[in-house]
Amino acid sequence: MPHTNTDSSGLSRYGWTDALDRAFTEHYEAGLVPARISRVDRGLCTAITASGPARATFAAPHPPGSLLTPCTGDWAALRPGAEPHVVALMPRHSAIVRSSASRSSHGQVLAANVDTVVIALSLATPLDAAKLERLLALAWESGAQPVIVLTKADLVHAPEPVRAQAEALAPGVDVLVTSVATGQNVDVLAARLRGTSVLLGPSGAGKSSLGNVLLGEEVLATGTVRAQDGKGRHTTVRRELLPLPGGGVLIDTPGLRGISLHDAADGLEQVFAEIEDLAAHCRFGDCGHDTEPGCAVQAAISAGELPERRLRSYQKLQRENAWAASRTDARLRDERVQQKKAITSHLRATYRFRDRQP
Repeated sequence: MPHTNTDSSGLSRYGWTDALDRAFTEHYEAGLVPARISRVDRGLCTAITASGPARATFAAPHPPGSLLTPCTGDWAALRPGAEPHVVALMPRHSAIVRSSASRSSHGQVLAANVDTVVIALSLATPLDAAKLERLLALAWESGAQPVIVLTKADLVHAPEPVRAQAEALAPGVDVLVTSVATGQNVDVLAARLRGTSVLLGPSGAGKSSLGNVLLGEEVLATGTVRAQDGKGRHTTVRRELLPLPGGGVLIDTPGLRGISLHDAADGLEQVFAEIEDLAAHCRFGDCGHDTEPGCAVQAAISAGELPERRLRSYQKLQRENAWAASRTDARLRDERVQQKKAITSHLRATYRFRDRQP
């Protein structure tokens, strides 16, 4: 009989399930223990086990934040002992991935195994439609369910027009108007969260303040914003996973100033579903929605049914995503070429050795 984790007060509050336990059988047999990565630093991570947190090392043959290195939210196989070490990562059921800040071809995983993405935007600054569309594409592509939270309602007189604007940009996504100062709709948001939730949004959106209210204690650092533009400093400097009092866990993230897409074609289709539907009725299958005759998208713009800004945003994000995909394809091609060269070199060395034998 394989060992199983039955400590309901341990890993279960972090999302451990019977299905994960069964999938861990091979690791149990190797003497490893399950852990959830709550925080990642340079060369070290905090891994939550059934017996408590541990600071663990991990191999880092890949760029930090890439798809193959531990990330906040990951489930891992940990070798316990005086120097705990992450031996392997379990398959992710979802991951929030953006292009790396270095603009390399590697994606950067912001959080793993997420069920709900809370997109926090401040009502104290004008709604940036393009930024919201980017965040929505990021969220939908991850496989999680987004919810838009408009914060700081106590600082504005009429939040409803902004809420209506956000709803128009995100059909089918819940939009909540909230205030940490008054408690408006915070309980509604808390009831809406399930499993693992992550807070995403720009600096100054009030993510950490909102997180503290949801967590029931002041555990996340908060700061002020500049009066002239409503922008804040990065009070959250790393991603961290914490248990919610009502069940589930919350991941707070640093403010996102640069949100570059990485392999997010499905997410874009979800965000711009109305354009995708219109494009299916264009005369030409490869219509660029510009000056082509019989373009259903341009017809909708002329009829006032589709804002031109919406199409331009869609096209810009498509170009950006295609560029990122081309860089990834080029990197993979280079890696295959290098692998073939290494194999050829090894074979040549083998043949030379064989030919020298008497």
